[in-house]
Amino acid sequence: MNLPSLTRTQWLICFVAALGFAFDIYELLMLPLIVRPALLELADAPPGSPAFNFWVGLLFYAPAVFGGIFGLLGGWLTDKLGRRRVLVWSILLYGFSAFAAGFSTSPEMLLFFRCTTFIGVSVEFVAAIAWLAELFADQKQREAVLGWTQAFSSVGGILVTGAYYLAVTYGSSFPEIYGGHEAWRYTLISGLIPAIPLMIIRPFLPESPMWEKKRAEGALRRPSIGEIFQPRYFRTTVVTTILVACSYGAAFGAIQHVPRIVPGLVGDATRLLQEQTVSQVQAIQEVGGVAGRVLLAILVVMIVARGRLLRGFQIAGLIAFPLVFFYAATNNLVMLQVGMFVAGLVTVAQFSFWGNYLPRVYPTRLRGTGESFAANIGGRMLGTFAALLTTQLATIAPGGDEFVKLAFAAGVVGTAVYAIGFITSFWLPEPGEQLED
Repeated sequence: MNLPSLTRTQWLICFVAALGFAFDIYELLMLPLIVRPALLELADAPPGSPAFNFWVGLLFYAPAVFGGIFGLLGGWLTDKLGRRRVLVWSILLYGFSAFAAGFSTSPEMLLFFRCTTFIGVSVEFVAAIAWLAELFADQKQREAVLGWTQAFSSVGGILVTGAYYLAVTYGSSFPEIYGGHEAWRYTLISGLIPAIPLMIIRPFLPESPMWEKKRAEGALRRPSIGEIFQPRYFRTTVVTTILVACSYGAAFGAIQHVPRIVPGLVGDATRLLQEQTVSQVQAIQEVGGVAGRVLLAILVVMIVARGRLLRGFQIAGLIAFPLVFFYAATNNLVMLQVGMFVAGLVTVAQFSFWGNYLPRVYPTRLRGTGESFAANIGGRMLGTFAALLTTQLATIAPGGDEFVKLAFAAGVVGTAVYAIGFITSFWLPEPGEQLED
């Protein structure tokens, strides 16, 4: 398949978007890795206790709520102020917030900076997707660019896993923070990295040509959240919101709890060995995520029917999740590693799917608003509620210890959201080939 070659400016924009996608996930996947050791230091509660589980659930869900609210506002601002401006400031926000979180002295302080980090991530995703979609007129090229740049999200997952492993293994040689060398602090601080090249590149970034043209012609009407619920877009808005919520529910309700399940499979090993094993399992999961995004990038230009493409990943998830969480997670570390590769593949591929699908179902004036509603209300707020649901279910789930209880709760929630998503996907509208002007 012959696609038009990219210009230098288009390559630069793709680089910035890929960097943003990579560190979106880098910032989000810090929490599953650092939440247990961070709360062991900051919270006065033993692991597995109701108080400990409360803080875990709050740290997973409260930032998502704030991210959803401000992300929706960010989508509106993306349509009003332009894609580039909102994109740049959102990346700067989450970079500096992650840095500040590394110096937390209480669970409340950590929660605050995780909220501001999530706000930046939520806004950045919507701005970057709208920006990339409007840059490429050729439909196949647009699909390929959106697919391959989003593949860097999972690269971010691998990078944060590597950063955590390095911090765990070599943290004693890093400068002290509050008199200690805690790996979770160094991992959070590393979130500042994406802000550095962005400050250098920003002057060379152009605005979206479609958005700029509309503004210059005076044809850019004020975006309205209410308009995405008018009859023309109602079904699209409702169905995509539910389906994006299910995608996030699988990740936050099941996958992101695995780092707290893994210590139960390594027995009485030292804390260093436990955390190294956690990072290894996380790395395998993220490799699966990369495979999922690459597979999606290939399939999205080959399979025209979007509903059929989505259901393929959902069917695989319905098979994989019960096996992973009801058996492998509590019986065999190697089986869990294999299972998490598959779980990461089928779940993360869906995130790339939505990045390709959502820009095609709303016009220019509503593109950021429509995307942000599905991603932030559906994904960040409704979907991530699954994290809180899992932590609370874990306190009453059957099992002999905290690890078995958590695995059971994650399996129930993950399987349930996959079932809901599969059923709902039959109402997903098929988009047109060209972006709506």
